[in-house]
Amino acid sequence: MYYCLSTLPPFSTIRTKPRVPIKAMRAVVQRVASASVEVEGRTVSEIGPGLLVLVGLHESDSTSDAEYICRKVLNMRLFTNETTGRGWDQNVMQMNYQVLLVSQFTLYGTLKGNKPDFHVAMAPDKAKPFYASLVDSFRKSYKPDAIKDGVFGAMMKVSLVNDGPVTMQIDSPSPKNSNGVVEDS
Repeated sequence: MYYCLSTLPPFSTIRTKPRVPIKAMRAVVQRVASASVEVEGRTVSEIGPGLLVLVGLHESDSTSDAEYICRKVLNMRLFTNETTGRGWDQNVMQMNYQVLLVSQFTLYGTLKGNKPDFHVAMAPDKAKPFYASLVDSFRKSYKPDAIKDGVFGAMMKVSLVNDGPVTMQIDSPSPKNSNGVVEDS
C-alpha cells in the first residue's frame, strides 16, 4: 500500500503514548574488564573485571529505591560461568569481581531547547548523604573492599574498558500505594 504524502496526517496530529515521568533511582550498569576514576589528575578509584555503575538519584528516591538498585546490580547475571561455559549465568559476587559506583546526576537530564535541565535530579545537599548510604549498602551486601566509588560532586574522568560491550539500565520500581497499584502523582 502506498500513501501520497499529502494524505498523511501532519505530525502534530499523530497520537503517541503520553510520556510517564520517571520517578525512580536509575543505574546504568556496564560490564568492564577494568575501570577507573580520576579527579584533578589523580586516580581516586580503579577496578579490574567487574561492573561500572553510573547512578542517577531522582528527587523522590527513598531507601527502598536504594535497596532495590543494590540488590539488582549485585545479582545481575552478566557473566559467563567459567566452569560450564554457560553465558549470562553468574553475577559479580559469584565471579568475585569488583564494582565501581559513580554518582551521575546527568542521568536525569532533559533538554529544554538545546540546554540541559536537571530539575528532577536530587539536590546535591540531599544527594550526597543519600549516595553515601547507597555505597554503604553495596559494601554491606558484598565485600567492602570490592566496592569502589568516585568523588561525589567532583568533575571526574571515568575511564573504562567495556567487556562485550554489555550495558544495562535499571530503574527502581515506581511508588505503589497500599493496594499495590502504581501511583500516578
